[in-house]
Amino acid sequence: MNVPQVIEIKKIIEETPTIKTFIFDWTMVGENIPSPGQFVMVWNFKDEKPMSISYIDVGKGELGITVKKVGEFTEDLHTLKEGDKLGLRGPYGNGFDTDLKGMRVLAIGGGVGMAPIASFTEAALKNKAQVDVVCAAQTKDELLFNDRLKERGAKVYTCTDDGSCGFKGFATHRVLQLIELKEYDWAVVCGPEVMMRPLYGSLEAHMIEGEYSMERYMKCAIGVCGQCCVDNTGWRICAEGPVFSSDQVSEIVEFGKFHRTASGMKEYF
Repeated sequence: MNVPQVIEIKKIIEETPTIKTFIFDWTMVGENIPSPGQFVMVWNFKDEKPMSISYIDVGKGELGITVKKVGEFTEDLHTLKEGDKLGLRGPYGNGFDTDLKGMRVLAIGGGVGMAPIASFTEAALKNKAQVDVVCAAQTKDELLFNDRLKERGAKVYTCTDDGSCGFKGFATHRVLQLIELKEYDWAVVCGPEVMMRPLYGSLEAHMIEGEYSMERYMKCAIGVCGQCCVDNTGWRICAEGPVFSSDQVSEIVEFGKFHRTASGMKEYF
């Protein structure tokens, strides 16, 4: 559905001092049942932005998005209360493969990049995968979904820049330790691209294939405007992505180097 549907906010969860999850009754199920890794376009009746789906309960018909307060749009969302309304359209994009029965999976999320990692992990666990999660943030108070994923059966490894919880350092360093000690069949990664690029190199060096969720400036979300195309491939993040395989990532020259602003200008990471 490419027209926003105005939906009431059913529940708001304060995850961290800067991050909230918004739960909706998702009435657009049927053929549009969302899958982990997909996103929705969120309309606050002034502007529209893409948001990853962090929570999916098909039985209840519920969907959640998790929003970090980083600018005018997200600050506006953080002022809303349960019972207020937002416009949603979607779901859009290519999601993660969750049919991983019996596989040893390493899921890695940095900051609010844990949003799609959470919905992926829950789906993969339901499909009888073994999932280890590396959850990274700047500090303990900003770690996202640790308890939720532990309760589902995942093994969670935390790491913080300041060492206030778990491993002191970046996700890249924590992952290097894990893949030296344990064997994995598959990996999924979401977070800042400057984090994902070295992770991609480390995982490839250990012959661990997987999928990576990328982010770009989006306007239409239906593959028409071309705003989110990536370099020589012509792939659109909103259509062919946001989730790409290891093989596809190897073809994206700009991966971890630069993205484009709303005007189309290169902006280096």
